[in-house]
Amino acid sequence: MNMKQALYFKTIAKYGTITAAAKQLYISQPSLSQTLRQIEDEVGTPLFDRSTSPFHLTYAGERYLKAVEAMLEIDARLKAEIESIRHENGGRLRLGISVTRAMQVLPDVIPIFSKEYPNVALELTETASANLEGLLQKGEVDLALAATEPSEVNITYELIEKESIGILAGPDSRIVSRIPTGTPITLKDVERESFVSLDTSHSSRIIQDRLFRRYSFHPRVLLETSSLEVARRVALKSGACMVLPDVYADSFVFAAGGGFYPLADYDNHRHFYACYRNGENVKKYVRDFIAIASAVLARSSEKRNHPN
Repeated sequence: MNMKQALYFKTIAKYGTITAAAKQLYISQPSLSQTLRQIEDEVGTPLFDRSTSPFHLTYAGERYLKAVEAMLEIDARLKAEIESIRHENGGRLRLGISVTRAMQVLPDVIPIFSKEYPNVALELTETASANLEGLLQKGEVDLALAATEPSEVNITYELIEKESIGILAGPDSRIVSRIPTGTPITLKDVERESFVSLDTSHSSRIIQDRLFRRYSFHPRVLLETSSLEVARRVALKSGACMVLPDVYADSFVFAAGGGFYPLADYDNHRHFYACYRNGENVKKYVRDFIAIASAVLARSSEKRNHPN
């Protein structure tokens, strides 16, 4: 059964006669009669009781009509979806983002985006920032929001938030008792502190290792973890320190009595970017997702810098 046959059959069932249905369909009666015969020949049993006027569906015809209506409804939905995709109001956005950034960004972005684009299906891949460019290059995600240092020639990087690097310190650490939070420091100021470290899948770990090598810094490491949230909490409770972007020095840190100290001698080149493949036809809804994320992050930054 094709869509034309389905429409013809449904119209006959609705109007009860070949004459009335042919008039509605703007085709000849003989042509419609031939189509109905073809359908019944394929099914192998009558679908209408022609002894009555108007026609009545047989039991087989009733079952056939249900299938016809389901097919036509699916076809209509598919056409509407394709039309929406064609006009970039619908489709699929495969987003890659780290778990920590997803927790920070998506609760504010998704309500705005889904209201503007209810017909866009969002598929989320949560992994460390260090993995996201690779997923993008392999075509496994359409858009990556990643803390990275732009380096791949086949990827476009749109800056959506600048990050500064500093030291988060727990309330029982030596530095918190000596130096007011927010004061720029060097690694020498924390050389006697214990540290909590993220594993090598995190961009913060890449920065940390670069810093430690530069200054031949070898602190005692209490814990290495893949979870930034675990690392923050352990550092705060243990009176330890960790290398951290300023975007994670939030109200939770300060409410726990912790401090955050920007590094005075480190020029950071790893920032938060919206990344997509060069040469791609970037859909309007993808560009709007980036714009919404940028606006949300700008408001968060303003709140961090001016908490009152």
